[in-house]
Amino acid sequence: MLARFVIVRQPLSDRVTWAGVLAMGYFSSLLVLTALRDALLLLAFLLSWLLANADLSTALLMPSAVAVPLLAAIISLIGFVNARRTPRIVEVEVPIKNLPTPLVDFTIVQLSDIHVSSTIKRDYVQAIVDRVNSLDADLIAITGDVVDGTVARLAPHTAPLADLVSRHGTFFVTGNHEYYSGAEDWVMEFERLGFRVLMNAHAAIDHDGATLVIAGVSDFSAHLFNPAWCSDPHAALAGSPVGTPTILLAHQPRSASAAAAAGFDLQLSGHTHNGQIFPFPWFTRRIFGSFTYGLQRLGGLQVLTSSGAGTWGPPMRVGTSPEVVLLRFE
Repeated sequence: MLARFVIVRQPLSDRVTWAGVLAMGYFSSLLVLTALRDALLLLAFLLSWLLANADLSTALLMPSAVAVPLLAAIISLIGFVNARRTPRIVEVEVPIKNLPTPLVDFTIVQLSDIHVSSTIKRDYVQAIVDRVNSLDADLIAITGDVVDGTVARLAPHTAPLADLVSRHGTFFVTGNHEYYSGAEDWVMEFERLGFRVLMNAHAAIDHDGATLVIAGVSDFSAHLFNPAWCSDPHAALAGSPVGTPTILLAHQPRSASAAAAAGFDLQLSGHTHNGQIFPFPWFTRRIFGSFTYGLQRLGGLQVLTSSGAGTWGPPMRVGTSPEVVLLRFE
């Protein structure tokens, strides 16, 4: 009979988690560099054979064997430092067709993929809140994956999010990781923190006499947890004022086809982390195509995908940085 061990003392469990995810990131870099080393040795061998020279691959064996783990350690350290920085502000100008004059220069701060967990805690969340509040935005949109854990364990670390300030408040949609962590409990907790949670619903916002529709859907995969939670952009827009700009908050950019069919002007998403660490950018681009990162278009719909403010798995970022998006209508 196998014994089941549960670490209940949080500091110890955090240390074990840190050791595991740091090792995961290091070995990811080690695997990639080992594959590149093998390719280099093969190329050196072929060149030696073609030129009838001494085997170059033999001369490279020892130096490359030493270089690979050292380079993996350096890349991991750089990736760790990059990931732990307070997220940078990325400003994006978004043209909206037939935009009412009062909504010109309307600003939305998009937060996505914070992933509060054993490796991302209250201090990091507070730094994000301080940075967002310094932007004096008209509206804050949180596009899912705020947490990786239960309310009972992580509520003290998400508490600073209650201090987010904007003219029209904070709007939230669930990501897939909320469903892994108890979505119903987190929805209640986020509502307690003052968020407006949009589950296949919308809100009409009056801004200096002009109306803006902010809609939100449950995560693209929510139906796998409960068929009643199925993501539905059409339902999110139903009954909204006609002829107004429409913004959809959808955690995964895979909602774009349905959002375009529903007639939205702009979709704000996250989920991809822009790959986070190599070689994962290659896989995310194979899955999400041009919607992996940045502002893209699908017919009449624009899709803005953020790389996110946090990390999942290895607390590292290589080739991408944590970010907060400040978008401005024009």
